[in-house]
Amino acid sequence: MQNILVLGGATGLLGQAIVEKIISKKNWQVKTLGRTDGNIFDPQFLEKFIIREKPDIIFNTVAWTQVDDAEEHYAEALKVNADFPEAIAKIIKKSDCHLIHFSTDFVFDGHSNRSYVEDDKPNPESVYGTTKLAGEKILLNLIPEQVTICRTAWLFGPHRKNFIATICQVARKSGKLKVVADQIGSPTYTKDLAEYSIQLAAEKKTGIWHTVNSDQASWYDLASFAIKAANIECEITPITSADWPQKAKRPPFSVLNTAKLADFLGQKVRPWQEAVELYAKEKSL
Repeated sequence: MQNILVLGGATGLLGQAIVEKIISKKNWQVKTLGRTDGNIFDPQFLEKFIIREKPDIIFNTVAWTQVDDAEEHYAEALKVNADFPEAIAKIIKKSDCHLIHFSTDFVFDGHSNRSYVEDDKPNPESVYGTTKLAGEKILLNLIPEQVTICRTAWLFGPHRKNFIATICQVARKSGKLKVVADQIGSPTYTKDLAEYSIQLAAEKKTGIWHTVNSDQASWYDLASFAIKAANIECEITPITSADWPQKAKRPPFSVLNTAKLADFLGQKVRPWQEAVELYAKEKSL
């Protein structure tokens, strides 16, 4: 029997997807811990819980993901994205517990002319990316043989607000949309990400893994495809990032290469288009 702890599993977009996948597996039992259960950022509270529950695997889905707010809240973002995983690592360092930690495409500057592989040199240009990279480095330094870092991007899925759900809601209401077309990335279905990360956890794979759906898209591409999949009539106009200014600098091209993941899975990673169609059917967008 594998005892699993999912941090952020009760309410998070990704955490809930992971919990649902684990529940369906034999010989895996899962518990969650989140901010509504107590001060998870208090190392003593966290340590007491982990020692009591004795998890074999911890999934950490807790993160400061408010990219623009992070620009004005560096200390708070660092606390969640770097100090918190460091606290986890220090607690489990002398045990057999394995940690699955989720990071982001924002660790790259987005100036590449090809998809990023795991060994490419990070160069974040936002507070969010900088603090997430700090978390990666801490974990690889403290518990290199006990951690799997899953870099991911552009999440969509059931349970919580996400880009696709919002876009479809606005499209149905207004019939017109303007969507950024010069940011290219890797749309990722939370149910697929949950499955990939659980398989990596089962094998206790270490190091960095790019865990996204395959192929690439702009936000405009993703919105257009999702609206069509949801059978919504809407006029969509592509715009540039300059037309939609935001506090945090976004990487213009942050596609994550999935060759390493595909080799591990023994099959091609599901394309994002197929995942969007599946989500549209399940969610009845």
